[in-house]
Amino acid sequence: MMFRLSLILFIIVSLAACATTPTGRSQLAFMSDGELDAMGLQAFTTMKSEKSISQNTQENQFVRCIANAITREVGGDWEVVVFEDSTLNAFALPGNKIGVHTGLVDLVDNQDQLATVIGHEIGHVLAKHSNERMSQKLGAQMGMSIISAVAAPTTPMGQTALGLLGVGAQYGLIMPFSRLHESEADAMGIELIAKAGFNPEESVTLWQKMAQASQGEQPAEFLSTHPSHETRIDDLRALLPKANKIMQQAHAAGKRPNCKK
Repeated sequence: MMFRLSLILFIIVSLAACATTPTGRSQLAFMSDGELDAMGLQAFTTMKSEKSISQNTQENQFVRCIANAITREVGGDWEVVVFEDSTLNAFALPGNKIGVHTGLVDLVDNQDQLATVIGHEIGHVLAKHSNERMSQKLGAQMGMSIISAVAAPTTPMGQTALGLLGVGAQYGLIMPFSRLHESEADAMGIELIAKAGFNPEESVTLWQKMAQASQGEQPAEFLSTHPSHETRIDDLRALLPKANKIMQQAHAAGKRPNCKK
């Protein structure tokens, strides 16, 4: 009897927590936007206090120019920080936070390639993938304890929380987004950068460069936390006709980013 009641209660809560991503997919989302934003803010604050921040003016201007052009398409006030880190990584967090590693800045050839990564990461945030993962793994009752745990990234709970946010690899814990989440973020990201006027064709070149870098002596951190599949580039190529039309519309509207590396 108790089992049946518990099952019914779980179903009711799950239905109440059902949300829809921007692509129209149903997802489980127990946590509120406020809770996720608090986690993102706490995680970003912790990282800024523990990691070196780039003081290179040209590097910062390049990254912020790209990020600002993209975030204008989604609205809100976004904080952008370039971290002194040779790994090929970038991330976006709930609460409008973006972090980019200098290693990734060094890798890209142009604004469009870096825009691809930033747009992809913002896609994860807009689709609330962190909320979905936390809801699936930990449940609604864990919400506030997870927020507190983010302040202690070296603890098991803190590592779990950061991993589910998508930045756990910073502290030795890797929790990749699922293939579904990656594909969704790719699709959202390529349209987002096209809306901002960036060239979506460069997304294919970027992922080719990332795959090549992962085969060298120093593995690509970005690929370890954001798994690349053999179909990814093919999927992006299939999205290019639509994305190119969006870019052309953006150019006609005067959106032509000119961010110099």
